[in-house]
Amino acid sequence: MAENQVPWRLAVLGAGVMGSSITTLAMAHGVPVTLIDVEEGKAQRAREQIAEQLRMAQLMNAVPANRPTAELTIATTTDAVAGVDVVVEAVTELFDTKAKVLAEVCAVVPAGTALISNTSSIPIDELADALPRPADLAGVHFMNPPYLIPMVEVVRGLRSEDRTMDAVTSLMTALGRQPVVVGDGPGFVTSRILHRMINDAVRIVEEGRATAEAVDALMQGCLGHRTGPLRTADLIGLDNLADSLRVLHERTGDEGCRPCALLLDKVAQGDLGRKSGRGFYDYGEAMP
Repeated sequence: MAENQVPWRLAVLGAGVMGSSITTLAMAHGVPVTLIDVEEGKAQRAREQIAEQLRMAQLMNAVPANRPTAELTIATTTDAVAGVDVVVEAVTELFDTKAKVLAEVCAVVPAGTALISNTSSIPIDELADALPRPADLAGVHFMNPPYLIPMVEVVRGLRSEDRTMDAVTSLMTALGRQPVVVGDGPGFVTSRILHRMINDAVRIVEEGRATAEAVDALMQGCLGHRTGPLRTADLIGLDNLADSLRVLHERTGDEGCRPCALLLDKVAQGDLGRKSGRGFYDYGEAMP
C-alpha cells in the first residue's frame, strides 16, 4: 500500500488504555478501526472514551483538522479481523495472553497481513514463536497517549520480513507518526532505559529520601525530563509498569528491574495511576 494512502483497514485487539488511544489516533487520521475486546462492556465503554479522546486531540490541534473521523466498529471475537490490512495487538503485558490472541488472529487473516504487537518489553521473536507465520510480526511501542506523541519505536524481530516492516512503517507515516526502527530484545530501547530509571525513582521515594514531587521536580529542572519519572509512571499505569519490569527482570537478570515493594503495594491497593485516579499523585478521577 502506498505511503499515506487512506483508508487503511485496521483492527485493534484490546479496548484498554492503549487500545482505545491507538484507535483514537487511527480514526482521527481517517483510518477505520475494528476494536475487539472479549469483554463486551469494556468495548462499549471504550466507544465513549474514544469520543472524549478525539475531542481532546482536536482541541489540542494534535490531529488533522480537515479530515473526517473514520468509522469505529466494535466486536468481541477475533473473527472480526477478517479483511483488515493490519492488526494491532494491545492487550495486557503478559506473554501468554499476547501469544494466544496473536495466534488466533494469524489463523483468520491471510498470509502477508502485518501483525503488530504493542508491547513495551516482551521480545518480538518470543511472540513470533507462537505464530505459524513469524515473518508477519513486528513490534510498535506507542507512547501514551499515542495521539499526542508523534514518535514511535518500531521493533524488527529476527524473523520480521521486509514486506512486514514496509507495511508497518507506512501505516505509522499515514497516522502522522515518526517511526524509528530498532532491533529486538527485552524492553527494546525506551523501556529498557526508562522503566529501570522509574523503578529507581520509586525506590528513592520508598526509602524516604524524597517525595514524588521532589524527584520529578529535580528530574525536570536539572535533567530536562519532560514530566518527571513518577508522573510518567502514573501515565503508563503502575500495573503495566510492574508487568514490564517483571519481563525485564526475568529476561535480563538485572536486579534493578525487579519491581520494588512500593510499586507493588500501590498496584495491590488499586492505585494504578491516571487511569484509576490515584497513583503517585491524586488526579481526582480516572482517566477517560
